[in-house]
Amino acid sequence: MPCTGRWTLTRYLIEQRRRHPQASGELNALLLDVSLACKAIARIVARGALGPARPDAAPGPVNVQGEAQKPLDRLANDIFLRMNEWNGHLAGLASEELEAPWQIPEAYPRGKYLLLFDPLDGSGNIDVNVSVGSIFSVLRAPGELVSNGRAATPEDFLQAGATQVAAGYALYGPATLLVLSVGHGVVVFTLDPDLGEFVLSQADVQVPADTQEFAINTSNARFWEPPVKRYVDECLAGRTGPRDKDFNMRWIASLVAEAHRILMRGGVFLYPRDTKDPARPGRLRLLYEANPVGFLMEQAGGRASTGRQPLLALTPSALHQRIALVFGSANEVARIERYHQQPPPSDATVPLFAPRSLFRD
Repeated sequence: MPCTGRWTLTRYLIEQRRRHPQASGELNALLLDVSLACKAIARIVARGALGPARPDAAPGPVNVQGEAQKPLDRLANDIFLRMNEWNGHLAGLASEELEAPWQIPEAYPRGKYLLLFDPLDGSGNIDVNVSVGSIFSVLRAPGELVSNGRAATPEDFLQAGATQVAAGYALYGPATLLVLSVGHGVVVFTLDPDLGEFVLSQADVQVPADTQEFAINTSNARFWEPPVKRYVDECLAGRTGPRDKDFNMRWIASLVAEAHRILMRGGVFLYPRDTKDPARPGRLRLLYEANPVGFLMEQAGGRASTGRQPLLALTPSALHQRIALVFGSANEVARIERYHQQPPPSDATVPLFAPRSLFRD
């Protein structure tokens, strides 16, 4: 992508639209409204305990996910709704924080897209000042939803991740970043506090195919399935093990921060299916977290999977469906998929938990 000078998000989107002369410009306008919501949330997050929603305030009501809502969760959710319901580009919205789709008020025109979002991912880290973010996904609304003007239903949002028109996230860290794909690679914008604009800071992001970093919550090790145990054990065995190289482990417990680290320097992230809660096939939300992150990874040359199958090919079955998620460097994700398809080696050992001795052979 040719780039001279400092491109704003607006200019980038205009250049992308020129590649499609038939485009109406509605997607551009929608993404600019999404970016405005992210700017507003960034300002509130940056103020911390001095802002309008104190991170140490008492938890609010329990949301549809069974989680107590923090004040910032509710405020970020409201910002996303108010800044996108009016613009005439949407036929409906769906939020991780709301049980049912949010309908476009009758006072506003309706459009041809659907917006799904996690308004504040990783909000549990706010009180320790760890990076958090917002994740979003844009789908085309079914034709009959647009033509009939009916209310949006959960079924309208149940589209495979491969059908996403755009996806991205905002990362509220030392700098506020907007990471975006409209189906032509992945780009990163940095919020310039002097201009108040997102400015292109990295084009054509590529995830290295190989890595020596993995991210997983090892406190769940006793619940892992054998293929995941095998993969982690081989990483931990390091240079003396079957992988013949040392690995580092990372775990931030903020999906946006984990995804950004992997986009920038490679790695693999695992939040696998386990036996801790057999009723749940996974922990992360397919539509609000896994699909948009998976879309970005694959647009950057990485890979996204459930561990058993490609993630973006999966047809959702429920609005708040949870899923196992593995993403990152393509060769590592492929290896994890392969381990799920193969029986474990008969001489597999578990170095993390095996008996240790100074006198072992």
